[in-house]
Amino acid sequence: MNPVPTERSRTIKTSLVLPPDTNHLGTIFGGTVLAYLDEVAAIAAMRHSGEAVVTASFDSVDFLTPVKEGDIMIVEAFVTWTGRTSMEVYAKVSSEKFPKGERRLTATSFITMVAVDEHGKPKPVPPVQPQTEEEKQLFETAPERQKLRKQRKRP
Repeated sequence: MNPVPTERSRTIKTSLVLPPDTNHLGTIFGGTVLAYLDEVAAIAAMRHSGEAVVTASFDSVDFLTPVKEGDIMIVEAFVTWTGRTSMEVYAKVSSEKFPKGERRLTATSFITMVAVDEHGKPKPVPPVQPQTEEEKQLFETAPERQKLRKQRKRP
């Protein structure tokens, strides 16, 4: 399989944080952020592989700053590395204060997606071709993260 440029998988979702998305403190529910991360990561993995995908795992999600009602939330994800059937997706969430436009990093995570066929069986995926410095750095450090994931799964 030919390598796929990272840019092909890059996916961005922008949303306005509304009252139903927030808790009693006026900040977005963590579960809502997780749902957005899962959705955007899945789209990135589907764009990379050209296949349906399922979520295999979330590495830790680090919530760095709160997202408040009225903020604009930006979720960005792209495939950083692949195994035979799995794809590591890096996802980050930023929030933007409207109308000032001040943007800050809100959360980051690595999500593993697996390509599947019409019967739900894992399917091979093409390798990644990183282009930017950020993409190259994430690509080079991915095998160590994969090793840690495998260690985490051991009983």
